[in-house]
Formats: sequence, C-alpha cells, structure tokens
Amino acid sequence: MSEEKKEELEEKEVKEQDNELDELSKTKQELEETTDRLKRIMAEFENYKKRSSKEREMLYNSLLADIISSFLPIIDNLEKAVEAKTEDEGYKQGVELVLKQFMDTFKTLGVETIEAVGKTFDPELHEAVSSVQDDSLGEKEIKEEFRKGYKIGTKVIRHSMVVVAN
Repeated sequence: MSEEKKEELEEKEVKEQDNELDELSKTKQELEETTDRLKRIMAEFENYKKRSSKEREMLYNSLLADIISSFLPIIDNLEKAVEAKTEDEGYKQGVELVLKQFMDTFKTLGVETIEAVGKTFDPELHEAVSSVQDDSLGEKEIKEEFRKGYKIGTKVIRHSMVVVAN
C-alpha cells in the first residue's frame, strides 16, 4: 500500500473517531439535560403532593370546625344543666354522662377547650365582653369566663367570652 493511501485511511479513522466523540458528547449532554428535567419534575411532584396534602388537611379542619360549632350550643346547655340544682341524682348523672361523652368525642377529634381564667388576655383566643379593676390580678389577666371557647389545633372554632382585669 502506498503512503498516500495509508494517510487517507488514518485520516478517515481520525475523522470517524472525532465523529464518534462528537456523537458521544451530544448523547452525554442530552442525557444530562434529560436527567435535570426529570429531577425538576420529581421535585415539582413532591411539592404538589405536600401542597395537596396540606390543602386536604385544611379543608378537613375547616369542615370539622363548622360541624363542631353547630354542637357548641348543645354543649353549653348541657353544662348549664349539670350546674343546675336538682333533687334527682340519677337525672343529673345522666346529663353529666352525656356531656362527658360529647367532650370525649371532641377530644378524639382534636377539639380542645381554650384556657381562660387566670391566663393573660389574647385577642386571638378570647373575646373581652367586660373590663374590671382588680388589684389582686395582673394586667390583662382574665378574671371570669362567661362562655367557653374551643379550637382545633391552631384554628379557633369559637372565642372564649371573658372579663378582663385592669
């Protein structure tokens, strides 16, 4: 074989190798782009799942709060019935049991009563209906509770109606 043909063959081989390297480089770049896109889509999907779960939980708590708020007047009346004086102890125990059953159900659903008497007034939790001067209590301390308040987690279902001192 002549020198020229050898050189041509070598040039051809070099060109083929360059072409293969170019194709390999392009394929590698495409793979990196596809991998990056896949990672972004996976992150978006994870964010969607978290957001969807949070929205579902908020909707559930909102619906639960609406349902619970319709039972609160019943609870108030049962508490008044327990406090009322009666000669019939069996009747009083029956009312106490019904009230306890309601409160146990509330507890199971995550409903909590809002602490009031002796606590500092918080407009997020309490509704002040009156103010009194009492030197034995601290500033903005709650002296009396007229109506219990309830909450689910951080969502207030009903504010406590309270009397605030000083």
